[in-house]
Amino acid sequence: MKIAILDDYQNVALGFADWDSLGAEIEVFTEPFADADEVVARLAGFEVVVAMRERTRFPAELLARLTDLRLLVTTGRRNAAIDVDAASRLGIVVSATGYISEPTAEHTWALILAAFRNLETELRALPDGGWQTTIGTGLHGKTLALLGLGRLGSRVARIGQAFGMETIAWSQNLTPEKAAEHDVTAVSKEDLFRRADVLSVHLVLSERTRGLVGAGEFALMKESAILVNTSRGPIVDADALLEALHGKQIAKAALDVYETEPPPADHPLRTAPRTVLTPHIGYVTREVYEIFYGDAVEDIAAYQKGSPVRVLTGTA
Repeated sequence: MKIAILDDYQNVALGFADWDSLGAEIEVFTEPFADADEVVARLAGFEVVVAMRERTRFPAELLARLTDLRLLVTTGRRNAAIDVDAASRLGIVVSATGYISEPTAEHTWALILAAFRNLETELRALPDGGWQTTIGTGLHGKTLALLGLGRLGSRVARIGQAFGMETIAWSQNLTPEKAAEHDVTAVSKEDLFRRADVLSVHLVLSERTRGLVGAGEFALMKESAILVNTSRGPIVDADALLEALHGKQIAKAALDVYETEPPPADHPLRTAPRTVLTPHIGYVTREVYEIFYGDAVEDIAAYQKGSPVRVLTGTA
C-alpha cells in the first residue's frame, strides 16, 4: 500500500502517530500542489491519501483522474474541498478524523488582544529601541459581534463575556432563544455590523456565506471596529476588505485565513495597513495534530481490515 500525506508544511506528521504500524510505503508532501495536473501526476499510484483540512481541493473531475485512489482521509469532521458524492460514485471511501475547537477559539482571542493592544507594532519597535509607541484599547464594555454562534462562536462569546464585553450575534438560522442559551443577544445582520467593536467570523464556508462580508457590510461598521476572521478566507471579500483598510473604514483586520493559502508572496493583504496576520495556525497545536494523525492511522488500519470507520457520506 502506498500512502500520501499531503500539505504537511512543517514536516511533522510522521512524529504524531504510529505510521509504521500500517506496514505501508509512505510519502510526505510538504509543499502545496500548483494545480490539478500536478495533483494527478504526483499522486499516481497512491491508494491512500491523507488530506490536511481543505489545503488541497478534490472536486469530482480531479477525483475521476485519480484512478489508483481508494481511501481519502480528511483531517477534521468535514471538508468542503472534497466532493464526497463524487468520491462515493467512484468507489473512493472518504474517512474523517476527530477535532477539537478550543485551539481556534484561543487563537481568535490572541488575534483580538494583539489588535486591541497594537502588539504587531510594539513587538517590532522594542528590538529597534522603541518604547511605548502606541496607545491600546481595552475590551471591557465593548461589543463583541459574532457572525455565527455555533461551537466556535459560542466559545469565543464566553471568553468575551469574561472580559466584560457585550455579546451579540447573527446568522441566518439563529433564533433569540438559541442565542440566549449562551447569554448572547440575537440581532439583525445590519445591527451586528453597526454595533460591533469586534466583528468575529465563525461560519462554515458555503455558497451562501462566500463573500458574505463585503463592501456594504464594511460601510456599516464603525471606524474604530476590528474585523477578525479565523473561519474561512472567502467569507470576507478580500477586495472590499482592502478598500476598507486603505480607506480607514475600519480600524484593523486580524486574519488567520485567506482565499488562497498560502497567499502569493505579492498578495496585497500581506502588506496592507493596520493588519494582524497569522498563517492559518488557529488549529495548529500538538493536541489537534495528535488527534488528526492518530485518527488518520486508525482510519487507514480499519480500511486495511475491510471495515472503514468515520466514513463521510454525501448528499446524494
